[in-house]
Amino acid sequence: MAATNAVADAAPRRSTFSMPARRPSEGLATAKTRISITALDAWYGGVHAVRGATIEIPDRRVTAMIGPSGCGKSTFLRCLNRMHETITGARAQGRVMLDGRDLYGPGVNPAAVRKLIGMVFQRPTPFPTMSIRENVAAGLRVVGDRPPGRAETEAIVEKALRRAVLWDEVKDRLGEPATGLSGGQQQRLCIARALATGPQVLLLDEPTAALDPISTQSVEELVWELRSDVTVVIVTHNMQQAARVSDRTAFFLHGELVEHAETEQLFTAPKDHRTESYLTGRFG
Repeated sequence: MAATNAVADAAPRRSTFSMPARRPSEGLATAKTRISITALDAWYGGVHAVRGATIEIPDRRVTAMIGPSGCGKSTFLRCLNRMHETITGARAQGRVMLDGRDLYGPGVNPAAVRKLIGMVFQRPTPFPTMSIRENVAAGLRVVGDRPPGRAETEAIVEKALRRAVLWDEVKDRLGEPATGLSGGQQQRLCIARALATGPQVLLLDEPTAALDPISTQSVEELVWELRSDVTVVIVTHNMQQAARVSDRTAFFLHGELVEHAETEQLFTAPKDHRTESYLTGRFG
């Protein structure tokens, strides 16, 4: 409690966060909204994990979610494609609009939502009994869809692996077990699996937390490239990473979405003193 009070009483001051070298964010002000979230609340049983979050996610841009552990950012992410409700005792309420359609509206199939909004988790999760090819193709098996034929599947697998910058490394071993890949390759395989369904949005929950620096760099570069044709939302504990790869950044604290803005603005001139305190290491 004392730490919380210290944050609340902190006086605003200019951030001393050092922005890493980053690519420019082109045309952010004119980017259309892909997802609009209004008054989103989420619970685990009686624990109120996300409290009234409201934010718009721009299309074909990278939006980063930052904040200390347990602040609600991963829960918020899972609410966007209705993964949150797969946890026993978990529930959510509010409005999540994808291109004007309420994803929590009556008659909406959660499996169909997850086809449009793919997700990649903190640790690589290739299916251990499947080959590299089968892992990517597994993403095509969605409720209500007719599975594509073999030739079409092969084309989709190749395209997804190319988009994940993995094709050249695995094209001669597609029939081998996915577990034979390195950690970084496995994570890019999981990204390829998510891309195979042709999602409009890709959610990444700390995708480099379990990777070495070289693999982390590969995934970061991939994230930046993917924004050319897909909307990306990434949760990260690494503020330098958020500063490198994102166009916009949102800061969560105690379940509250405190502040969100263009990344450079939030890191160098935050408007809320709690954001300032977190960025300068006074807590978290």
